[in-house]
Amino acid sequence: MLLKQQMSANLNKVFTFEELKKATNNFAKDRILGVGGNGVVYKGILLDQRIVAIKKSKQLEQNQIEEFINEVVILTQINHKNVVKLLGCCLETEVPLLVYKYISHGTLHHHIRTKNGEMPWLSFQNRLRIAIESVDAFSFLHSAASIPILHRYIKSANILPDDYYTTKIADFGASRLRPFDQDDMSSLISGTLGYLNSEGIQCWVQYILVPEIIKDNGKRSNRLRLSDKSDVYSFGVILAE
Repeated sequence: MLLKQQMSANLNKVFTFEELKKATNNFAKDRILGVGGNGVVYKGILLDQRIVAIKKSKQLEQNQIEEFINEVVILTQINHKNVVKLLGCCLETEVPLLVYKYISHGTLHHHIRTKNGEMPWLSFQNRLRIAIESVDAFSFLHSAASIPILHRYIKSANILPDDYYTTKIADFGASRLRPFDQDDMSSLISGTLGYLNSEGIQCWVQYILVPEIIKDNGKRSNRLRLSDKSDVYSFGVILAE
């Protein structure tokens, strides 16, 4: 109900669960596009024959629901050519299902690991274009959005080329929509090893292995605060790839 009240007019549609169930053939295994730390993404075919990607998130704890609502509300307001478009959601499930525009050409991760010659479009010039388009999107999230957005899950698997090989940034399930100077341990533990900077790894190790050291008189330690620099580092790893 809270999400419905806050939903902006920018969201095109609120889907019923039955619609999305039919679109995915009852969330069949052969419709799975990808599985991540935050949920499963299914390929769906709507009644009007539009192809969409439907994200079914993992169960949220009560204290995460408001954060999830804020994320969805902000995503409905993001209109950037290099960010995957959120088309709508389903509010009938305990954790809302998110419906995105379907991106057909896989992931950058797949393309850059295909043997030479099998992806002739991925020339050096196009690699530079993908890098520039990605930077444009991340710069928008960090600097132009009304509330700075940390993606926190930047990796080549979350950069998608569309039908025209235009870059689309995906997977905002781990994103946080807070000012970068605000303490929030729940926003620290995220990312993929290999793409995390040293501060991110330190946060992960300290929070998981020795949680007592993050507390200081009941307050979070400033040493464990992450910033947009973590996203920048992750993107640097993609450039190296």
